[in-house]
Amino acid sequence: MSDDPLRLDDYVPFGQVALTDEERWPGLSAAGRQRLAELEHHRLAPAWCHRAGHRLTPDQQQAATHLLPLDDWLPRHLALARTLPAYRHHTGPLDHLTDFPLIGREDLAEDIAAFVPPGADLSRMLHGTSSGSTGAALVMPDDPDELARGFHWLRGLVGAHWEPVNHRVALVQTVFQRQAFTYASVLPGFGEALMARLNLHPAAWSAGSAQRDEFLRHADPQVISGTPTSLEVLLEPVLAQTLRPLALISGAMTLTAPLRHALQAAYDCPVLDIYGLHETRPIAVSDDGGPFVIAERRVHVEVLAGEVVVTCGENQFLPLVRYRTGDCARLVTHRGRPALADLEGREATVFTAATGEAVPCVDLTQQLQAAGARGWSVEQDAAGHISAVIASGDPQRVTETLALLLGRPVEVTRVATLAELGPGKPRRYSSATSPTR
Repeated sequence: MSDDPLRLDDYVPFGQVALTDEERWPGLSAAGRQRLAELEHHRLAPAWCHRAGHRLTPDQQQAATHLLPLDDWLPRHLALARTLPAYRHHTGPLDHLTDFPLIGREDLAEDIAAFVPPGADLSRMLHGTSSGSTGAALVMPDDPDELARGFHWLRGLVGAHWEPVNHRVALVQTVFQRQAFTYASVLPGFGEALMARLNLHPAAWSAGSAQRDEFLRHADPQVISGTPTSLEVLLEPVLAQTLRPLALISGAMTLTAPLRHALQAAYDCPVLDIYGLHETRPIAVSDDGGPFVIAERRVHVEVLAGEVVVTCGENQFLPLVRYRTGDCARLVTHRGRPALADLEGREATVFTAATGEAVPCVDLTQQLQAAGARGWSVEQDAAGHISAVIASGDPQRVTETLALLLGRPVEVTRVATLAELGPGKPRRYSSATSPTR
């Protein structure tokens, strides 16, 4: 695919590898390395394009199996936030939560370093890229301890019956897009159990969906997570008849009731819908299609003028206060816990190429961001015609790359600011077509 005009540098195989395996998985046993190597080099394995590890010593892994205490965390979190350079020129007191100004993704895009605490141990910081539901991509400061705790929080949702089994991959994270980071790794503090991030798009596999399906059956994942677009692939009979997950986990986009019911019918297992952002990590979870119960983590949620606003204290490198998510909901009580009802989050919009194939909106996101757009609106009408409005960016490049991606001409209009896209989120997709996938 080296001559692929749509190939982005971020997804060149192993183009960003910087660590040794010992730095990725400190203390990994010989048996663990062997299991990982067997998965990576299996005859059906995809062409992995990345390597990623937890970077935690055995003692740090063990510590991450315990969630942070919640007693009196918010006052200490606000005390840390007051030290951030972002508030250096703030006028007025910052004594209470409501004294802090609302912030949003645009503030992080302008100067994310201002939200990293002075004196933070930057040698432990990871960075992750957020494709963004509200605009241009961001490089996020990630905390390896928080990422490990996040897995064990997830494990608590699934239940105590989720224990390592050597011949099964413990967790498979899935996406369905033209280009994606894919890798195999080891889960922290979970008996050296394996995980993998897989792109279920047939084009990501040299032998197409047949190879993909056989590799999934070989991996026999205990838990599968993904977006609704990728989880829908699991409804294919060849997979539904052989995979036996303990749970399915949906995130990043809206999980519709029909898809939830179809997945439950196909697999007879819990389907957990997690609401969160890369910036905030998990915020809330729905296990039945009802309100999203606020996670029992260091997360505090407000709903202001209908918008979800989050204060989160899990990531030591990004202690956000009153972060606007751009999503709308009502704050209610559900099962005795605060919860979000009528959550209007990200739609899993799918476009239709000229061939009739499905093109998930994340594929468009990657190209729009690469062209420098800060926000956009892309619409496809019932006849398949496509129009796009971009804030900033290179309109010629957008015209060319979206036309290549979709096999259709695209009418592109450029505006100077996000405000000119109109009210609401500065990224919007809509499609009135029905792809055949």
